[in-house]
Amino acid sequence: MDLGKEGTALLVVDMQNGFCDSDGSMAKLGFDVDRLKEAIPGCERLVAAARDAGVPVFFTQYVYQADFADAGFVVNEIFPAIKDVDMCVDGTWDAEILDSLKPREKDIIIKKNRPSAFYSTMLDSKLRSMKIDNLVICGVTTNICVETTARDASQRDYRTFVVSDATAEVEQDRYEVALKSLGYLFARVMTVSEVFDSWNVELNNVA
Repeated sequence: MDLGKEGTALLVVDMQNGFCDSDGSMAKLGFDVDRLKEAIPGCERLVAAARDAGVPVFFTQYVYQADFADAGFVVNEIFPAIKDVDMCVDGTWDAEILDSLKPREKDIIIKKNRPSAFYSTMLDSKLRSMKIDNLVICGVTTNICVETTARDASQRDYRTFVVSDATAEVEQDRYEVALKSLGYLFARVMTVSEVFDSWNVELNNVA
C-alpha cells in the first residue's frame, strides 16, 4: 500500500495539554503522561513535513461542555473521575492543542467528544470535499482515539496509515496491541521516516 502526497491528509489526534502536559488532566488522574509526551517529536516533524509537502493538516480536539452534558455513559458510568478534573472542557487551557503544534490558519480543527474523530463531526465530509483518499494518523492515545479513528477511517474506505513513532499510550502493552491489531487488517503501520520517504521530504531538513 503506497503513500504519496496526492489525495493525502495528515490527521493529528488529540495532542492537547490535557493529555500531553504534566499539569494536564491525564496527569491529575494518575496516568504516566511522560509516555504520551513521546509522541510529540514525531507529530511535530510530521506536521512540518506535511506543510512542506503541501499535504493538508487536520487536528482533532477532544472537548466536553462545562457541565459534561455531552459526555455520555463513558464519563457518567465508566470513568466519572474525568468530571472531577474537568478534563478537556471546551475553551480551557486543558483542551488547547500544544503550543508546539499550534494549528495555522489553513489547518482544519475537528472538535469531538468521543474517541472516533468521525463520530458526529464534519471530518468525513471535509475529507470527501477535498478528495482525500489517504489518511495518515498520529497522536494520542494509540489504544483509544488513534485506534478508534483509524478503524473508522478504514471502514469508510480511506487508505489508512498509522505512524508508530508519532503515537503513544500510557501503557506499553496497550500501545503494542493496538498497533498489532491495526496492522492486521485496518491500516498500514509506518514510521516517521517512511512517511518522509513517501512524501519526498528530507528528514534532516525538517525541524
